[in-house]
Parts: sequence; C-alpha cells; structure tokens
Amino acid sequence: MSSAKSGLLTLSCKNHLKLWVSRVRVKRRTTRQTAITPCLQEQHRAALLLGHTRWRTRGDEQVNSNNHPIRAGEVIGTHNGTIYNADYLFRRWKLRRFAEVDSEILFRLAANAARDGAMDIERFKARLRRCRGQITAVIACRTDPGTVFVLKGNRPLELRWHPRRKAVLYASDPAYLDAVLAEEKGWREIAVPPMSLVVFRREDLAGYSVEPFEFIAQERKGAEP
Repeated sequence: MSSAKSGLLTLSCKNHLKLWVSRVRVKRRTTRQTAITPCLQEQHRAALLLGHTRWRTRGDEQVNSNNHPIRAGEVIGTHNGTIYNADYLFRRWKLRRFAEVDSEILFRLAANAARDGAMDIERFKARLRRCRGQITAVIACRTDPGTVFVLKGNRPLELRWHPRRKAVLYASDPAYLDAVLAEEKGWREIAVPPMSLVVFRREDLAGYSVEPFEFIAQERKGAEP
C-alpha cells in the first residue's frame, strides 16, 4: 500500500466551487464510500464531480498546489499524463505559474483560450498542438459550469452515461466503473477514439460532440521543446 494525494471537487450550476485535497493510504482498488463520501451532500446541486488520485512524477505532493484538481484562473481540471515541454511552453507564452507540476500548462492554456466566459475551442486546440507527451484530461470553467471538456489523447479513459439519471461517469480504468456500477443497470459506454476532444453540455448530455485534436504524442522525454 502506498501514500498518495487524492482530490475531490464539486462545481454547481450556480458556479459554487468546493475542493477537498487530502493525503490518504491508497490501495489498488478504492471503495465507493472512500472515493465519494466528502461529495455526497453536494451531489444534487453539482454539475460536475471531479476526482483524482495523484502518483507523483514531478512536484512535491505535500504542496497542495501540485495536486489535482488544479485550478488556473476560472479553469479547473485533472490530467493523466506528462507534458515534457511544459517549462518551455510557460516561457514561450509568458503564462502565469503557481505550481511545480507540468499538468498546470493544460489548464493555463485552457484559461488563455477563454473568451467572454466560454472556451474558444479552436484557440485551445491550436495551443495543444505544441504540447509534447501524454494527455488525457477533464476540464471545466467556472464561468460556464454546465459545459465539460474531455480530452482523450494517448492515455486510457472510460466514459459511461445513464439516460434516466442524466449523468456521465469517467475513469482511467473501466474496472473502477464496473465495481461501482455493478448493482445498477442502465449505464452505457460512450465509445471515444484516442486523440478526441469531447464536449458535454448539461442541458443535453446525449448531444455531446466529438472532434479530433492534436499534440505531439510521446511516451518518453526527448530533447526537442
């Protein structure tokens, strides 16, 4: 059993934000109660419940600014992967930085792409093309809490939705969802190919959009920025 930092966030339709980050002893499989107990009282008011357990690759996990969910201005999200040229991109675009982790660059780029309170997807995608490494992420914006952006790049991601419950769940491993949803019928897989940007809107989850996005997919760090 190893120690890691786990974070939970709720974002309501009225732009109310709550964030919990705590150090926990994490087993290979986490129980349903352990994973969601802090959020139970918020679930009926929330547009988004965002969770993440971080195994450190860069940045001290004792410093909470390094732990997910990460906030960059009005943008909040989680990232699975490593952006090898994050330092270079921060310098290139003169972006504000408050954490040590490379993941922050994704959320700074998303915040930089926001226009009039909403995400300019084409501008965001243009900046993502310069990122090098691995990307799968979930991103939301406080100024548009009813919209959630999912980037499925070269890291695993499982999505499922329930028409009656009007909810979408995600996890890095389908086994987590299988365990949580074993006793409940009606959940359907949303098949999304790698290198896709999915946009969910709260008022019409079934009408989600999928479009390709690009970045420099790379499993190991190289010399080029």
